[in-house]
Amino acid sequence: MIKEIGQSNFAKEVINSEEAVVVDFWAPWCGPCKMLGPVMEELAHDMGHKAKFFKINVDENPEIAQKLQISSIPNVMVFKEGKVVENMVGFRPKKDFKEVLEKHI
Repeated sequence: MIKEIGQSNFAKEVINSEEAVVVDFWAPWCGPCKMLGPVMEELAHDMGHKAKFFKINVDENPEIAQKLQISSIPNVMVFKEGKVVENMVGFRPKKDFKEVLEKHI
């Protein structure tokens, strides 16, 4: 199960992480986000030994979404050394996400 994080632990878990971090930005009313949830869970299961996986509800954490200029969801970002190295907007098949993630983790 991918851990939900928010404003209180975003810096600790994502920005200050020494490992690569994959963050799924979502909202409960977003249909494509609901479709992506199981895909991200599978990727976390398959690749969780190489990176940390989290999800952030943009409705509950608007300051994070604003700071990262997230205007569309679902939005999956890959962070390395506190910086965004990949930004994938919208639903995609698992293989597309896996190919992109393998380049960074």
